[in-house]
Amino acid sequence: MQKVFTIVKANGQTEPFYREKLLNSLIRAGAQKSVAEEMVTHIESELKDGMSTSQIYKHAFFLLRKKTSPVAVRYSLRRAVMDLGPSGFPFEDFIALILKEKGYAVKTGERVFGGCVEHEVDVVAWNENKLIMVEAKFHNELGIKTDLKVALYVKARFDDLKEAKHLYGKERDVDEAWLVTNTKFTSTAIHYAGCKGLQLIGWNYPEKDNLHNMINDSGLHPLTCLTTLTGSQKRTLLENRIVLSKDLKNDSSPLRSLGMDDKKIQIVLDEVALFQ
Repeated sequence: MQKVFTIVKANGQTEPFYREKLLNSLIRAGAQKSVAEEMVTHIESELKDGMSTSQIYKHAFFLLRKKTSPVAVRYSLRRAVMDLGPSGFPFEDFIALILKEKGYAVKTGERVFGGCVEHEVDVVAWNENKLIMVEAKFHNELGIKTDLKVALYVKARFDDLKEAKHLYGKERDVDEAWLVTNTKFTSTAIHYAGCKGLQLIGWNYPEKDNLHNMINDSGLHPLTCLTTLTGSQKRTLLENRIVLSKDLKNDSSPLRSLGMDDKKIQIVLDEVALFQ
């Protein structure tokens, strides 16, 4: 009988290792099923009780990178977004960039009056047809979920905002309220939002138009995805407000300022091209 290994999730809880769960995550990242099967079989051969999901992720990423770089960079995207947090780059600014790429005019950190009180709104986005107000919740650990309490708080704020007219492009009502997170939602938060018309956007929720898909569709991949840059190089670029991998495609001078020669710069730019 095959041994069942116990692994430790990001939130500290333990669960059995599920082969299908890892296999599906690799296939969703774009790996061919035969390649994914090979990766999982290799990882299973080195499993030990008490291994963390983070250790398993790093191992899978290493194997993927050896096999096929485009799949590896997609597989690393979730953690790359999480790495924006320690850099000090606000998550709401990243969401604003995605909405701007979709054709919206955007403002961040807006103070907006509702029917009763003033609110600070993370992102306001609008076009001719729609006004969206966004609450962005960033978590720097994979195991943390945005719960019902947050959904209740956000819904109450947006109910007040909907009682007033707002001047964004033209005088108008709020059309949509979004609660966006880089991780997941609890089931009760999802149920409540569905009942109350609050739009939730998480890493893999909803099935379509989730954060993962929005990033891939927009092509706005954070430079923290790049495996050809060291951690210190990424931090230096982020400190200089260079956030997106495509920023380097448009202007490679920041790479030269890091002391890179032409050969190294081209290696980085070749990886940047994988996201386009």
